[in-house]
Amino acid sequence: MFGYSMADIGNILVMQGFSGLSLFSVLLLMALGLAIIFGQMGVINMAHGEFMTIGAYTTVFLSKLAVKYDIVNYYFVFAIVAAFIIAFAIGYLVEFVLIRHLYKRPLDTLLATWGLSLVMQQIFRSTFGAKEVSAELPQWLLGAFQPTPDIEIPINGVFVMGLAAVVTFGVFLFMFRSRWGLNVRATVQNRVMAGAVGINTKKVDRVTFALGCGIAGVAGAAFTTIASTGPTTGSLYIVDSFMVVVFGGAASLMGTIASAFGIAQAQSILQFFMTSSMGKVSTLLVIVIILMMKPEGLFAAKVRK
Repeated sequence: MFGYSMADIGNILVMQGFSGLSLFSVLLLMALGLAIIFGQMGVINMAHGEFMTIGAYTTVFLSKLAVKYDIVNYYFVFAIVAAFIIAFAIGYLVEFVLIRHLYKRPLDTLLATWGLSLVMQQIFRSTFGAKEVSAELPQWLLGAFQPTPDIEIPINGVFVMGLAAVVTFGVFLFMFRSRWGLNVRATVQNRVMAGAVGINTKKVDRVTFALGCGIAGVAGAAFTTIASTGPTTGSLYIVDSFMVVVFGGAASLMGTIASAFGIAQAQSILQFFMTSSMGKVSTLLVIVIILMMKPEGLFAAKVRK
């Protein structure tokens, strides 16, 4: 097949599958934040990708400082935390200045956040330049495992998958095992009643939106381990992230995980057999067909009747 032996095809599929796992990890981190903002709050945040870019540029900036002070092997974990904090803080500010005036007006939030994304891209371009930049990775993120002589598994990809697993577990604990998560779900289901029992719904909105943006910042820090960063990097992932959330079920954590895995693996493997564009189109067509049969997504939220 295509001049390859069966063994070669098997090795290629394994490598493409692992490449898909790396893409899955970044998509999952992006989609987790979007699932909180869009799935739980109903806000269409078209600037979500730019919060990923904030995390990526934060990591790049700190890597330059690490090189200057010869602490490259120690900075990356702190860069992830910094990416979360900075994206969280900017998200908190954006909710206070812009989003809080647009709740229950989805088309207005779409247009407003799309305009915000263009403004943020121009700020990135003016501040960091139009060219893509890369972070200096610590030595412990370089290299690869070799389970067989023909298969190499990059260490940075394994790290990104581990980071995605930790963040996913953290989101699960936050949303389903904490009092704050209970407040979030109560506010989403019945804002008036939640306010009547003493929940500060405005604070819940603000922190929840900022949390989604902070997780996107973590996705940006993870992204620097597998690719370079430019002013429009985040916008390249926003459509895929929305697909993940809608396809999996807007309010379903399990659906987000399953959808991110399926989309990432499909794109990665199909792009070996066809062009990158055709791989994305084929994946999108399958998603559209499935959504026509299940408009609520793979894992629909259960509604008490």
